[in-house]
Amino acid sequence: MKILLVTDAWQPQVHGLVSTLVDLVRQLQVSGHEVVVIQPGQFHTRNWPWLPSHPGLELALFPGARMCSLMDAAQADAIHIATAGPLGWAARRHCMRRGLPFTTAIHGRFPEMLKSAVGLPLSWGCALLRRFHQPSSGVLVPNEGLLHRLKDRGFQRLRLWTPGVDTHLFALSDRQRSLAALGPLAQPVSLYVGRLSAEKNVEAFLSLDVPGSKVVCGEGPMASGLRARYPNVHWLGELPRHELAQVYAAADVFVFPCRGETQGQAMLEAMASGVPVAAYPVDGPLQLVGQSRGGALHDDLRLAWHDALKIQRHEARDRALQSGWGRSSAVFLSHLVVLPRHRRQRSTSGVGTRVNKAGAITKLSHKRHSVVE
Repeated sequence: MKILLVTDAWQPQVHGLVSTLVDLVRQLQVSGHEVVVIQPGQFHTRNWPWLPSHPGLELALFPGARMCSLMDAAQADAIHIATAGPLGWAARRHCMRRGLPFTTAIHGRFPEMLKSAVGLPLSWGCALLRRFHQPSSGVLVPNEGLLHRLKDRGFQRLRLWTPGVDTHLFALSDRQRSLAALGPLAQPVSLYVGRLSAEKNVEAFLSLDVPGSKVVCGEGPMASGLRARYPNVHWLGELPRHELAQVYAAADVFVFPCRGETQGQAMLEAMASGVPVAAYPVDGPLQLVGQSRGGALHDDLRLAWHDALKIQRHEARDRALQSGWGRSSAVFLSHLVVLPRHRRQRSTSGVGTRVNKAGAITKLSHKRHSVVE
């Protein structure tokens, strides 16, 4: 099957949603499907200053005409619109004009993000999101807690889809007692991976009264202030995923302090690496950790940390193996809606984007293939 994926979040952006989509595309290709990705790198973009929590986010400018050309050229069997940004709205508009069925997804708390960024009331943000997803044939949601909240807010055709984790890259390996960038670390090692922004509640981890070392991987609008207030923490910034896997291997406990997470990809990566999770009993951790031996949940994060430290690494790994990409991609495919053959547009013009099995992005035209740097 040829699948068209439209997303406002793509490489070189570095965050959980991009990793999720890249891994999904790779797994679909391994399963024999062809995936065409329409992403911001194919459009004129601008960095929007009114999104301070996402300083590296480039959004497409006036993508409508080019979006039509790219979508018609793809001749896809199924269309999935992954985000509700400018590209998502343009793809939605094109599908509705042509009468093409499509699926969409909700990956995070978009109304809360808009309120934080521009002060838009939550009710307005919910209404905007509900309008975007209303014509969708299926709205993919990462956990049951969020699904039920959205249902209560009037969203329809909700489908549960939990993204997977790369259990080969993030694997159970020999315990590392030091990191090349830091040298030997005082034991035990507590780790946080994620954005350094207010909604992530990172200070709950940084102020945690526990022994050993604290390591943080990530960047964000609060980075400089947090580094100044917590000089004894080891700050590694954003890392390539293969280096991040080595950091997980050196950790004893992964601390996840966020109370408003919907996806929690870093929790799955930690457990796949054999690192138990300490978190609050809220949506995200409740679904990914729950009552398993993948970690410990408690309203007192310090107690959760102590309980998580008692869990064996192979037990955390076993929990992550239940969320491999093979199973996750199969569920994703089951939610797609195949376009009637007579609705697929015939066109030889335009350029699409395909991700090859090595993860590189290639530009496709009827003349040649070349790598987009």
